[in-house]
Amino acid sequence: MKLLHRPIRTNIPERSLLSIKNLRWLLLLWFSLSLFFLLISLSTTTTTNNNSNFSSLRIYIYDLPSTYNSDWLSNPRCATHLFASEVAIHRTLLRSPARTTDPSQADFFFVPVYVSCNFSTLNGFPALGHARGLLYSAVQRISSDMPFWNRSRGSDHVFVASHDFGACFHAMEDVAVAAGVPEFMRNSIVLQTFGVTRPHTCQNVEHVLIPPYVLPESVRTTSDPATAGRDIFAFFRGKMEVNPKNVSGRFYSKRVRTEIWRRYGNDGRFYVKRKRYDGYRSEIGRSTFCLCPLGWAPWSPRLVEAVALGCVPVIIADGIRLPFPETVRWPEISLSVSESDIGSLAHVLEHVAATNLSEIQRNLWDPAVRRALMFNEEIQYGDATWHVLVALEGKLRRRRQMSD
Repeated sequence: MKLLHRPIRTNIPERSLLSIKNLRWLLLLWFSLSLFFLLISLSTTTTTNNNSNFSSLRIYIYDLPSTYNSDWLSNPRCATHLFASEVAIHRTLLRSPARTTDPSQADFFFVPVYVSCNFSTLNGFPALGHARGLLYSAVQRISSDMPFWNRSRGSDHVFVASHDFGACFHAMEDVAVAAGVPEFMRNSIVLQTFGVTRPHTCQNVEHVLIPPYVLPESVRTTSDPATAGRDIFAFFRGKMEVNPKNVSGRFYSKRVRTEIWRRYGNDGRFYVKRKRYDGYRSEIGRSTFCLCPLGWAPWSPRLVEAVALGCVPVIIADGIRLPFPETVRWPEISLSVSESDIGSLAHVLEHVAATNLSEIQRNLWDPAVRRALMFNEEIQYGDATWHVLVALEGKLRRRRQMSD
């Protein structure tokens, strides 16, 4: 007996079946287009946040008399030494797409005062005794000539403080803390190199943490740290006191550098030198690990130089905060050793060299990492000034949200 399979009959006309089929195609097309435009929207949002052209940000730069800035450039060191970000940021903002020459349209106001170029005739280091007076004079001028400082009490004004303890304007921590941030600047935004994870008087001001200045041309390299010949295992060249010679009677670097010299000065694995040498960056380029101990303040230009030249930074500065962690993933490209663990330093470095050194070096060689720590004459995507403007954009966005 044969079982005949008969098609199930429906009462839906053939024309209606075609309409349903067309509807399905239309729904599929609508969904695909919606998904496409959603992805485009997300991509645009990401571009706005991460690849910003700063179309929504406007910065006015005060045209102060040259005695506040450009006159200091008669000494070429003013534009190249470790505090020179105050010069570099000013120069770059003058060429920035975020600059406006109409102050009524500005979101922020940049105050270009160079306070780090008053070099001591005794030791050649920047003297900051004049800094507060020079800055106060600039504020008096802009607040009397234009209405914008008084309108916001300076809260939308931006200063650079690229010195040891940032906006406290002194190299010695106890003096800096006692003086604090100048009262006239306490409502403003400060771009500063000083930052720590604990509460500190010298960061009790709205601020953006920036890297110390290193002249980009001085650290150009094409040598991948994982493949370059590095014949120095651990390197440090700098001030290491055997006795406290500073007028304060205190040891420089909280005695950390003294301990480095005492423990490793004769250790064949360590290349540590106390004398100055203009070609020290070539030594960094030959080194696997570069020690970056604190000085008077926690931060050091050696951090930037080490990263730029492919040497793994060994940070010896308890509680230091480091710039631009959203781009520079410091735990992945550097080592941190407690100030009290100097005695274990050799063991730590040997262990890393035997385990995950190659991974750290790969992370270190990411071009985005090196770019983020460089101040360039013209703003470049992802460089230090670009990150500063991204931070200001974020502050502007939050202020607008709070006012809505």
